[in-house]
Amino acid sequence: MLQAAILVIFPFCMLFAAISDMVSMTIANRVSVILVVAFAVLAPLTGMDWATYGMHFAAGGLVLAVTFSIFAFGGMGGGDAKLLAATAVWMGFGFLLLEYLVFGAVFGGLLTLAILKFRSSPVSVFTGRNVFLRHFADEKAGIPYGVALGVAGLLVFPETALMQWVLATIAGA
Repeated sequence: MLQAAILVIFPFCMLFAAISDMVSMTIANRVSVILVVAFAVLAPLTGMDWATYGMHFAAGGLVLAVTFSIFAFGGMGGGDAKLLAATAVWMGFGFLLLEYLVFGAVFGGLLTLAILKFRSSPVSVFTGRNVFLRHFADEKAGIPYGVALGVAGLLVFPETALMQWVLATIAGA
């Protein structure tokens, strides 16, 4: 049951955030809350030591402080800032967090370029009423970075401590 929760909760939240941001340009607070609470409950059950556990939350706190500052100056959306912080809790301090942030930035940049190109194409006129593409076509809409953050999170998830624990327990079973 513990392995199933780890295998389902994080990927589901990343997919939900990406699709939600694409459809509504918002990421619900409950996604970030579920990620943080799930980690808080699941990590100790995997045998994670308390120092590492605390450092995971410190990583989330640091990312929240930085992203909240960026949000306060209008550089990013509040949902994106909270999702980044909640995901950082799952990553912890170290190379994995850096990898997630770099992937998120690269995918966000590529997404931005693709959307700008799409908005200037004649195809955008025909997709303006499509529920999944309407914000991509709307020149007044922002960029749904939750899509990039979701993809980045899914790419690095197999390297997280909890996923590595799942893989080790399955291999040992």
